[in-house]
Amino acid sequence: MSSSSSKRPTAKALREAAELNEAALQLYAEWEIDDAIIGFEKAIQRDPDNSDYHLNLARAHARASRFHNAMESLGAFLRTATDEALTERFEHMFSSAMDDVESQMIEQMRADGATVQAIGKAIQMWLEYRISIGRRALDQREPGAWSAALHYAVQKVNLEEVKAQKLATLYNAKERTLKKRYDDLVATLDLMPGDYRYFIGQENPLDKLADAAQALDEIYSRFRDE
Repeated sequence: MSSSSSKRPTAKALREAAELNEAALQLYAEWEIDDAIIGFEKAIQRDPDNSDYHLNLARAHARASRFHNAMESLGAFLRTATDEALTERFEHMFSSAMDDVESQMIEQMRADGATVQAIGKAIQMWLEYRISIGRRALDQREPGAWSAALHYAVQKVNLEEVKAQKLATLYNAKERTLKKRYDDLVATLDLMPGDYRYFIGQENPLDKLADAAQALDEIYSRFRDE
């Protein structure tokens, strides 16, 4: 289904939209998320029926943990997209029902003694991952391996001691598959130890690194001024 734009964009507008989208994708990769969002929005203004631009905007909002905005952009994507298999996958995200990954993950994380906050972060991670892969196919085989990988990833981000083999057993999954799914989560979401999006501890080590970097900048600033 197409959007309600009153007329087709000009060749110039299409060209400008494509250039804005490419620049915004680069900003997205560099974590300049606010600027990326502006770029995708400008691309959409010039070519509102291009579903890729709406999907890229959803990915950027998800990376910024602005999930209400991400879902709005996904809705715009669904109104402009023509790929039935892809739209069906994203339409499921608007359902209140949990998928197999979420159901297993919540059950086993509770059994493992995980906090409500940790479970919430795992759910958030799964939501962001499914948006962030964009048009890339979602391998839905072995949902238990996905559940285990998300559990593993949240613990790793929070600097907890965790064994992949233990979680593989807990979820009745292959350890090799768990690690493959985990590597995909890390690459797609650009995860890091202490990642602010999923960290639930009181003291984040990244804060100390930021403080140290600021102190070093101030030292160099004073040095240059002198």
